Amino acid sequence: MLSAMDTRLVLDDTRRRDLAAFLRSRRERLTPKSVGLAPGARRRTPGLRREEVALLAGVGSTWYTWLEQGRDVRPSAEVLSALAKALQLDPAEQRHLFLLSDRPAPELRRSGPEIVPDSILRMLDSMGGQPAYVLGRRWDILAWNRAAVAVFGDYSRLGGDARNTMHMIFVDADHRRKIVDWDLLAPASLAMFRADSVRHAGDPDFERLIALLTAHSAEFRAWWPRHEVQRPLGGVKRIDHPKAGRMVFEYTSLAIADQPDMKLVVYTPLEDERSIRKLDRLLKALGPV
Repeated sequence: MLSAMDTRLVLDDTRRRDLAAFLRSRRERLTPKSVGLAPGARRRTPGLRREEVALLAGVGSTWYTWLEQGRDVRPSAEVLSALAKALQLDPAEQRHLFLLSDRPAPELRRSGPEIVPDSILRMLDSMGGQPAYVLGRRWDILAWNRAAVAVFGDYSRLGGDARNTMHMIFVDADHRRKIVDWDLLAPASLAMFRADSVRHAGDPDFERLIALLTAHSAEFRAWWPRHEVQRPLGGVKRIDHPKAGRMVFEYTSLAIADQPDMKLVVYTPLEDERSIRKLDRLLKALGPV
């Protein structure tokens, strides 16, 4: 049986060989023309030469050769980013490069309008018996289904910061009254929001939202400086609906592929408090689809 150290050495060796093969495969698919270099003399093998990749990345030719040979060299995050640019790697390939090098992949910070994929919108519409919505990078509600309207209200009537989940939890009095276990849910939500927001430190939209919440919520003002963080969790949420009364849902948060700043939040009604039948009546009251 291998010791822990021997196992680590085997894993390191496998990772270095995989990294070497990956770099060669990405180098061989490029041409001098595609990276702005003169074609030069006739080439016996496809793709760029090692020294050309080294030149483009600003690293030593010998050092890069060692990297492709699977030797025990440990590139920094800055060097990996330079190699990713030189080899024209897409985001998935760049992440793979960092993982093979045993380095944390850099977070891609996105800006501008957030567009929910059509496939997710169709999924929302198909979830007739489960309230669900899509949260964006700042926890703004970007899309929702009829069941969510039936339980939580019509989000289309809210604009700007008012359609933000943290704003609804801490500032919107009507929404707050619906949440039975607000004292437990609110601090947990804030901790999860802080964990997400660190990837967008300095973003003016985040800063403005945090300033607004600090100004209008005593609880937010008291809890935010504690720097509590928490991973996204599922659980049970109890709702006091103004028409249907007490309802109980099991909820979970799901990551959306290719949309790292979006998540799908789904609420499944439970038998408790006859929640399934109550949701059915609320949906019928909305009228035909």
